[in-house]
Amino acid sequence: MAIMRVKNSSSKVKPVPVVETSESINEQVAAFLKSGGQIQQIAKGVSGQTFSPSKQISLGKR
Repeated sequence: MAIMRVKNSSSKVKPVPVVETSESINEQVAAFLKSGGQIQQIAKGVSGQTFSPSKQISLGKR
């Protein structure tokens, strides 16, 4: 008779947490600007959403 071992949830590998600091973000922004990138400021209250006709498919009879 073979003995089978059941793995418990504690054996799962946990992902490495991502930690961003204001210093690392500032370094990334500086590198972006140095490479020729530009930062565009958007007015408060302006949305990036574009409204277009619905893409839902209607299966019912009209």
